[in-house]
Amino acid sequence: MAARKKLTIKLLREEAKTFAVKESKHNEPSLYGVTDGKAVGTYLEHKFREYLRNKYIFKEGSSAKGIDFPVLKVDMKVTSIKQPQSSCPYKSARQKIYGLGYSLLVFVYDKTDNQSKRTGRLKIKHTIYIDKSSTADYQTTTGIINILKNKGNIDDLKAFFVDRRLPIEEIQAQTLAEEVFSNPPKIGYLTISNALQWRLQYNRVIQEAGKVSGVHRVL
Repeated sequence: MAARKKLTIKLLREEAKTFAVKESKHNEPSLYGVTDGKAVGTYLEHKFREYLRNKYIFKEGSSAKGIDFPVLKVDMKVTSIKQPQSSCPYKSARQKIYGLGYSLLVFVYDKTDNQSKRTGRLKIKHTIYIDKSSTADYQTTTGIINILKNKGNIDDLKAFFVDRRLPIEEIQAQTLAEEVFSNPPKIGYLTISNALQWRLQYNRVIQEAGKVSGVHRVL
């Protein structure tokens, strides 16, 4: 058996493509009749990690410990094409403006069942890699950029934070507005909804993958 290589982001993306093509042809008895998205996600995440484990050396994370590939600063997400979204830990309101702090590898699947064989199949419709620089909220970042283009000031930014219902206290809003004024954000391509955890929605990244900087279509 060949010695395992160290996993890199380039290799991760290449292997995600190979894995997605292979998995899309696989009939899985344990998935037959399964409608729980979390169970499907857990199945695919575990299978991809096992696939990588056989070929590469890498430090593993988990939802309990944080992101899936902590050294590479990449988290893996699995979601259905019917409602492409997932949750992620909330750290601070800054994440909506400056990004999550790590990149995302997103598998978007369409699940079908074969009644006669009693198997389920996950057709991987999209595999997308989102650089951490592009993981902020689209409406928030474009709104800030427009305010600054129109000679907006710190008060305008604070009012915008209120309009966007950014989960932030007044003193923090002042500090953040000053930071944004002196260090404008890049455009993010996620839709991030406020909740106890962030709710990430992926329709825009599916549409924009391969067309904009920082959002790569792996497959």
